[in-house]
Amino acid sequence: MTKIALIGFGVVGQGFARVLSQKQQELKEKYGLDAQLVAISGRSKGSLMVEEGIDLGSLLTSFDKYGTVESYPTGTKGLDSIQTIKKSGADVVIEVTGTNLETGGAGLPHIREALGLGKHVITCNKGPAALAYSELKELADANGAKFRIESTVMAGTPAVNLGKEALAGNKILGFKGIINGTTNYILTKMGEGGDYDATLKEAQELGYAEADPAGDVEGWDAVGKVVILANTLMGANLKPTDVEREGITGITPVMVEEAKKEGMKIKLIARAYLEDGAVKAKVSPESMLLTDPLANVNNTMNALTFTTDGLHEVTVIGRGAGGVETAHGIISDLIAIYR
Repeated sequence: MTKIALIGFGVVGQGFARVLSQKQQELKEKYGLDAQLVAISGRSKGSLMVEEGIDLGSLLTSFDKYGTVESYPTGTKGLDSIQTIKKSGADVVIEVTGTNLETGGAGLPHIREALGLGKHVITCNKGPAALAYSELKELADANGAKFRIESTVMAGTPAVNLGKEALAGNKILGFKGIINGTTNYILTKMGEGGDYDATLKEAQELGYAEADPAGDVEGWDAVGKVVILANTLMGANLKPTDVEREGITGITPVMVEEAKKEGMKIKLIARAYLEDGAVKAKVSPESMLLTDPLANVNNTMNALTFTTDGLHEVTVIGRGAGGVETAHGIISDLIAIYR
């Protein structure tokens, strides 16, 4: 049995529990992976530890009714996240708390604790991955553990693992991509005649944008992701503050219309490239020719084009956000650890 502790039980944590409940039998039959969730710790959703494994159907039924994992009928309750990591006996810690690109947030000490104990860690949390990837990878290696971060970029659509594993043998010379679904949705709707404020409000009503959308529309979310990709795939050592950044708040309908007349679309593009032997990165709105695959990626979809020495350009397009989508990225990392 592979024991899993889940740290964070918001949209992604709940999504993971639901996907695991659907995939448990398949994981066992197809990959020989008996994945059992033995502990959960959420900032506002309570904590639960059941040594023999949590019945996910029962958990989700009680959680949907009462809004706390502590409504589960058995198990140890009331532990904080660090206690959960230490006491759960988990082989794998899945860290899905909120992102903080300035300090790493709560996720950074969670991951350090788990890796220091020799536990594998899978995270979708951009903060630790963007700020301390090299440190955490070294800590994992020193303790015989794996540190997997596929779902930090483009949720379950392969990006990190595509570059590290599927493109192995190719040198990645650079990449460009649409890696924030909120801004892509806004720019798509502006291209259809909407103005910025009305489209942002619509995105918030649909749940694509937060009540405070600054992290998306000012480009910070994309900055975190471009740093992760540049550092893991191109050997860079960038911090978020090293990235040249411009969001979409200055884009007007007139600018969108002018681009359209010239056969182009405005997209928020994150890119990394080599300049004088050093890796540089930037996030900014760009006018893309309609012949570019990225120009035709609309609404909340994401896309990433790698430039390589062997295969030249390779583009992947897919969903880049959502609890269930992110959970599938986590599942792929879980399989990779035990494959």
